[in-house]
Amino acid sequence: MTKSPTVRHRRLGRELRRLREQAKLTPETAARQLGWSRPKLNRIENARIAVTPSAVADACDLYGVDFSTKAELVQLCKDAAVRGWWSAYSDVFTGCYIALETEATAVRAWEPILIPGLLQSEEYAREIIRATRPELTKTQLNRHVSARMTRKVSLLGSDAPTLHALVDEAALRRPVGSPGLMARQLNDLLQIADWSNITLQVLPLTAGTHGGVEGAFSVLSFDEEDPDVGYTECPSGDVYVEAADQVLRLTLTFERLRSACLSPEKSAALIAALRSSHDLP
Repeated sequence: MTKSPTVRHRRLGRELRRLREQAKLTPETAARQLGWSRPKLNRIENARIAVTPSAVADACDLYGVDFSTKAELVQLCKDAAVRGWWSAYSDVFTGCYIALETEATAVRAWEPILIPGLLQSEEYAREIIRATRPELTKTQLNRHVSARMTRKVSLLGSDAPTLHALVDEAALRRPVGSPGLMARQLNDLLQIADWSNITLQVLPLTAGTHGGVEGAFSVLSFDEEDPDVGYTECPSGDVYVEAADQVLRLTLTFERLRSACLSPEKSAALIAALRSSHDLP
């Protein structure tokens, strides 16, 4: 599994590198004067390891940073260490995706197999988790479902990100659980699609072969100067995509899929029609 840093760690590392370069210090020289190894400096600047506030202060002093900037970076370091709501579900969530998703201002997601996790109803989520994690006890299953529903709350409120979700028609047609469950899930989708921060589009089966056949992925965008992050998930683990060219590839794939999808209005009409078909005996 490839782990990815949170937004604040990435921002802090990027700023420390900028200040070092502004001070015209090579990584080797800076590391030596700070009493660090060269690999440690590299990992801090690339946000691969956490750094203490005192270490940030030492770096700022070495780089000749003014008091105000030093105070801001030390505070940023402290903020990066604050435990988010997801830490209560550390046994459920692995990697850093939820931390990144929580700080994102925009989420673009493609899902060819399932209803996207952020849009799943509780009973749909329970069936999907039960199918993919059959080894879970009833208590563990309930905890995984609770975590997913808590995550869904992030779509509400003034700080909610925008979500642009593309879903394959096949995911809407596939029966899940007991009779009526899919009809209720699709009804939930129609209600959520009316939220101002949600755009939902369906890729029709008539689209044929498309660029999303390799699997689901997400692209997360952030405020300020933080670069986008791509994310894909597979049974063997999570993969975070941070190289600019690779993130661009995911973004372009998303745009091509979006162009092949039905409009949000036609997508809603198709979802309503499929909801009725799931109601049939």
